[in-house]
Amino acid sequence: MSSLQEDVVRESLRTVVDPELGVNIVDLGLIYGVEVNEKDVVVKLTLTSPACPLGAVIQAQAHQAVKKLPWVNEVKIDLVWTPRWDPKKMASEEALMDLGIL
Repeated sequence: MSSLQEDVVRESLRTVVDPELGVNIVDLGLIYGVEVNEKDVVVKLTLTSPACPLGAVIQAQAHQAVKKLPWVNEVKIDLVWTPRWDPKKMASEEALMDLGIL
């Protein structure tokens, strides 16, 4: 497992923007983990709420963003709910400013 590969996956995931909030899912803190095992990638992803109406869209976009990396064979998006997403603890400072929290 390479931290460089994990960083590349995270950068690719930055292209996925939460349609309701207008901020990418990495800066929002919705990515709880990235695991790279040779050519297979598992992304642990949460949503802003369990009732997020665009959850399937965000998951599909995350899958596509990782799958387009030339060295990736398989992509699995694991939807997780623990810990519960809290923007004040998990979002980047830039995202907090974009959301009007800072």
